[in-house]
Amino acid sequence: MDSRVSELFGGCCRPGGGPAVGGTLKARGAGGSSGCGGPKGKKKNGRNRGGKANNPPYLPPEAEDGNIEYKYRFEHLVTQMKWRLQEGRGEAVYQIGVEDNGLLVGLAEEEMRASLKTLHRMAEKVGADITVLREREVDYDSDMPRKITEVLVRKVPDNQQFLDLRVAVLGNVDSGKSTLLGVLTQGELDNGRGRARLNLFRHLHEIQSGRTSSISFEILGFNSKGEVVNYSDSRTAEEICESSSKMITFIDLAGHHKYLHTTIFGLTSYCPDCALLLVSANTGIAGTTREHLGLALALKVPFFIVVSKVDLCAKTTVERTVRQLERVLKQPGCHKVPMLVTSEDDAVTAAQQFAQSPNVTPIFTLSSVSGESLDLLKVFLNILPPLTNSKEQEELMQQLTEFQVDEIYTVPEVGTVVGGTLSSGICREGDRLVVGPTDDGRFLELRVCSIQRNRSACRVLRAGQAATLALGDFDRALLRKGMVMVSPEMNPTICSVFEAEIVLLFHATTFRRGFQVTVHVGNVRQTAVVEKIHAKDKLRTGEKAVVRFRFLKHPEYLKVGAKLLFREGVTKGIGHVTDVQAIAAGEAQANMGF
Repeated sequence: MDSRVSELFGGCCRPGGGPAVGGTLKARGAGGSSGCGGPKGKKKNGRNRGGKANNPPYLPPEAEDGNIEYKYRFEHLVTQMKWRLQEGRGEAVYQIGVEDNGLLVGLAEEEMRASLKTLHRMAEKVGADITVLREREVDYDSDMPRKITEVLVRKVPDNQQFLDLRVAVLGNVDSGKSTLLGVLTQGELDNGRGRARLNLFRHLHEIQSGRTSSISFEILGFNSKGEVVNYSDSRTAEEICESSSKMITFIDLAGHHKYLHTTIFGLTSYCPDCALLLVSANTGIAGTTREHLGLALALKVPFFIVVSKVDLCAKTTVERTVRQLERVLKQPGCHKVPMLVTSEDDAVTAAQQFAQSPNVTPIFTLSSVSGESLDLLKVFLNILPPLTNSKEQEELMQQLTEFQVDEIYTVPEVGTVVGGTLSSGICREGDRLVVGPTDDGRFLELRVCSIQRNRSACRVLRAGQAATLALGDFDRALLRKGMVMVSPEMNPTICSVFEAEIVLLFHATTFRRGFQVTVHVGNVRQTAVVEKIHAKDKLRTGEKAVVRFRFLKHPEYLKVGAKLLFREGVTKGIGHVTDVQAIAAGEAQANMGF
């Protein structure tokens, strides 16, 4: 997008990849542009070969009124809209009143109405809906006021039930994470004593203590016009899915340090598109806040910040907390650009810039009790586009099926059910896959009986989507978290020994051979021992090295290049897998030292 548009709107304006869409409807106004001319003749002294003057035939300019429509230009614009929606995975933002060369000419009121009418007809043609995001007056050499209008076009792709965005919710204990999610998903403000969060807790001790200890999922929908769809007007999750064209799935993670391993598992295994870091206005950066921020940075998960409980504090206290956050975000380890959101216009700009630059970090200040600035967060979530482009997803879908097993359930009259994320390929009802590795390194055959996404039936699952798969009478005792379900053609390899290039983030003394750590790689979580540190005898905080690890319990399915995070007490490190020593199923127990 041209820098002048950035100055006018405060940021770039298109969620999808590729060039800006500002010139799709230019300043000439509505879809009436020149009709299709006749065949071109070769010029020679102003005449063609037949000796006639080379003046191509043309019709009078298309009238806005009447029943005559020049189809060539309109069909071209419709085709262009289809491409924009495909690039943005179902969403695109149009700038009306901007020339293809980026000139901000704006449109007069009558021209703008005509252009919006044409855009609406284009959207109807492709089965999409449009929502006006904002308008701005522009200085131009004209006596009449001229405006630029920004419009969101949304269409659920034909091969999907809805657009999907996964948001992990981080923050210190008692910062108000579950309460905020309860307010967003239930549609009712909190009473100040935690009433809004009660529907989110899964265990009795969570209700009694008011603290989340497990991972829970909550959904918030937006229809094609950008209106909120939640439990306030829908009784079930199925109704929310049916009424929504965009779904935000919140992954509510634990804030207490005692449950840090659960939080890390949620970030590594559920592959969130971005994270919401909640900070209480009255306590600021405290407890696990800094640790959760470090986890998001280490795993390269884009995040935005919500400062909660502003109703409990004076304005100066909120401002002090925001300044504290801005200082932390600007530190060398973060290199973030904080952006305080105080208006709906800021929320639109923040969503677009957040999608285009991983360094931009929007900051919201709100209250779950009074509802102050809650609508700004909803505007942001509504406009926030998928952070992966269509090309990346297409490439993943071309690969063989690989499904990560994150949760295991037994459902009456259904049987064994597994929950997780499809890393690559396509999974359909009735597909036959293999699951493993078991303790002895084998992969077992199974059949996918049915699929559900956000608690509603789904026949086809595509790469990047999270779902639950029913496996019928498959023995639950043979399954565990960290397994994968893959196509039999993949011939999956397993390992008990692997190497990784790591950075030791913190260790009290020296990191040596024989040290045991808990390793997180995707959905894999297991204790491993350090067998060798290449080219060094020991490591200190901040040092890099290639380290060989050996799993202590059972072999795992790992891939070269996968992100790795390990911890033990205060010891922490990050890195990526550089080599796996593949073993056959029969060798698994011997390699584990059984």
